[in-house]
Amino acid sequence: MNNLQQEIENSVAALKAGKVILYPTDTIWGIGADATNSKAVQRIYKIKKRDTEKSMIILLDSKEKIKDYVVEVPEIAYELIDKTRVPLTIVYPKAKNLAKNLVAKNGSIAIRVVNGEYCSAVVRQFGKPIVSTSANLSGEASPVTFGNISKELINKVDYVVDLFHSRIKTLKPSTVIKMGEDGMFEILRP
Repeated sequence: MNNLQQEIENSVAALKAGKVILYPTDTIWGIGADATNSKAVQRIYKIKKRDTEKSMIILLDSKEKIKDYVVEVPEIAYELIDKTRVPLTIVYPKAKNLAKNLVAKNGSIAIRVVNGEYCSAVVRQFGKPIVSTSANLSGEASPVTFGNISKELINKVDYVVDLFHSRIKTLKPSTVIKMGEDGMFEILRP
């Protein structure tokens, strides 16, 4: 078994056990857990020292699964996902089937459909969405490489993925679009 496959299996096992992982997303390094497990989500808030009023995003491995976590998905969302060539996070109204402490006060949830050999395989094999938030303490800059992640944060997670530690994948997080119930959208972060 190669290192990539072993890390995918280790990550999935940790997520199934309700653990918090430090992992390379399709954009920057992130902290993740089972997005349907409120205790795991709460641990992420505590580890990051993040205000629980601030929602986090979830990762899915296919656009077809969005409807499992959002009451109504406007057709334009699928078109944006298909046509966008950069990582795209879309904020949808009326989240469902997720940990209550993960959903924003207004009922919305941010979702990104990931690609990439590690991240999409983990989400697919896990079979549920995973939380994704930058691997930094609240208020600090997002780490560009694994080496930029604080030792304090590394020591607080349950599992650290041993892949891509020296790779700089991207210098910025995903583009963020907010979807309205009427199918209209606005760009929150280009």
